[in-house]
Order: sequence, then structure tokens, then C-alpha cells
Amino acid sequence: MNKPYLDYVFLSRIASHALRHEPWLYELELDDEGWVPVEELLSALRAEKPEWSALKEADLAAMIANSDKKRHELHEGKIRALYGHSVQDKLLKQPAEPPAVLYHGTSPETAVLIRASGLQPMGRQYVHLSVDTATAEQVGRRKARAPVLLEVQAKVAAASGVAFYRGNDLVWLADQVPAQFIEFPGRLPR
Repeated sequence: MNKPYLDYVFLSRIASHALRHEPWLYELELDDEGWVPVEELLSALRAEKPEWSALKEADLAAMIANSDKKRHELHEGKIRALYGHSVQDKLLKQPAEPPAVLYHGTSPETAVLIRASGLQPMGRQYVHLSVDTATAEQVGRRKARAPVLLEVQAKVAAASGVAFYRGNDLVWLADQVPAQFIEFPGRLPR
């Protein structure tokens, strides 16, 4: 008998909601680093959709492997979202030495605000930065048809005391980034 089709994108969306934003809706308790036992998440997901009644840890591993961005991590019977949290209690991250330059994609209107006050988490726990322009542009397109790409002088900012944290291979996090460490394109709306 063939295994039914599993929509990994939809599964990832629901798992992200449970692990990043509203774990209490799924009766989950995240630890200080955002981990939850895999069996607890699986139980919550199975209750969410009848067609997920046979969901297993291997399905979560396949979800992670098939993702265009590494959003989740499995380790020793636990799972967590790597970044993007909006839960009230801030998850602990270990500071790390960032690459020389990171990027942030945003709308032209928001870029004007960032020029005045720097990058702020805006409802999330951390500012999200990309290691390459392609990823930053993809993120920026969620906010504007023609996004603005900002270049963050991360190494210089870190040397001045700005804390950076590794999210995954493509995403770095910061508590905030002052405007003095951000390079803006020449043409922004006024």
C-alpha cells in the first residue's frame, strides 16, 4: 500500500506556527532554547488534521530536508524552530562572529524608517539578516514587488558591540542594528 501524499510546505507552516508563535494553542511548552519533545509536537499535529494520524518523526525529518530554507532542527528526540519566534519569552541564542556583510530585504517605505532608526525586530524576537542577496531579495519580495536590499556591515557592527547570532546557514539574527552600520541604496522614497 502506498503512503499518502504529505504536503511538506503545509506541514512546515503548521509546525512553524506551533514552534514560533503560539505553542500554547498546541499545548506545547518550549524550553529556554525553543526545544520541545518530538512526540509532543507529533501528538499536537496528529490532533490538528485527521490525515496526519500516522505522522512520524521521519516525516518531520523529511519536512526539514525538503524545505527551501532550514527553518527547523531535530536533535536527540527534540525539535525546534531555528528563528522567527514571536513568543513572549525571548529564546536564548549564543552570540557568534558574523560574516563581514549581511543583507536585509525590505520595502522602500520601510527602508526609509530603517535609515532613521536602524533595524528593529518589529514584533519578532530578533532582526533577520541573510547571508546572500538572493535570500534577502526573496524575503523582501514578501514585502514589496520591488524590494530594497540593505547591506549590513556586520563585522564592523559586531566589533562595536552589536550582538549577532547564527540562525542557520542562510539566516543570521541580531537584537537590533543601528543605522550607522547599514548601507542604503541611493534612491529611496522621501
